[in-house]
Amino acid sequence: MKRRTFISLMSVMAAAGVLSLAGCSSNTSASTASSTAASASAAAANKLETIQSNGKLVIALEGAWQPWSFHDESDTLVGYDVEVGTKIAEKLGVEPQFVEGEWDGLLAGLDAGRYDIMVNGVDITPDRAAKYDFSTPYAYNRTAVITRADDDSIQTLEDLNGKTTANTISSTYAQLAEQYGATVTAVDDLNQTFELLNSGRIDATLNAEVTFYDYTKEHPDANVKIAVLTDDANEVAIPMRKGEETATLRAAIDTAIEELRADGTLKALSEKYFGTDISTND
Repeated sequence: MKRRTFISLMSVMAAAGVLSLAGCSSNTSASTASSTAASASAAAANKLETIQSNGKLVIALEGAWQPWSFHDESDTLVGYDVEVGTKIAEKLGVEPQFVEGEWDGLLAGLDAGRYDIMVNGVDITPDRAAKYDFSTPYAYNRTAVITRADDDSIQTLEDLNGKTTANTISSTYAQLAEQYGATVTAVDDLNQTFELLNSGRIDATLNAEVTFYDYTKEHPDANVKIAVLTDDANEVAIPMRKGEETATLRAAIDTAIEELRADGTLKALSEKYFGTDISTND
């Protein structure tokens, strides 16, 4: 009887030990999972650390908007934004990885986290500032209404009412044209825009002043002119996803831009691609 009691007691103790070990294992697993989740959360909360850990900065741009970003005769990706993006990556201690696409797709990719930043001559607007965090401006640019040289029907922005224009559909320029009553034809890039304008299929296009000068430098016989030029310059900056996770990245990019402005790099790049300094609003 005593032996049976002893065996029963041993069985109970063994079972309790198994349960205790199982409980410890469960607690350890939960603790490990919690620690892993916390680490992942911390990594996600610091985009700059993730970029530096990966050794690359993924930069979105169009690659077809000369002189901001385009392919030269050897099909090499070049342009003002390409060099600015490269210099910023160097300041962060990483390599730049450029991803090309159409304007709308670039914004969608930024939203989805496929790109770290977008360096694509992006103007700061109230709507964009509500959705994205922006760096300090790295360029300033006025808006030009470009028409055929023999067309004098547009003298002011108000004259766009009832006219036809062309732009990438969600661009600042398309929105401004619609605001003044123009009908906007959607295009994929600047080349399509000028093809429509030169063929007479649209009345005008709104674009960056410096883009006009670059186009006429490449096409000196082009039958185009600046019909209207805005007084105020737009601030051109780098958008990134809004939130605490990009706070340190934004601060580091701001520092990089100010250093590039202070040492004359932005001025030199501006003059190289635009023939004038667009790095300040003086």
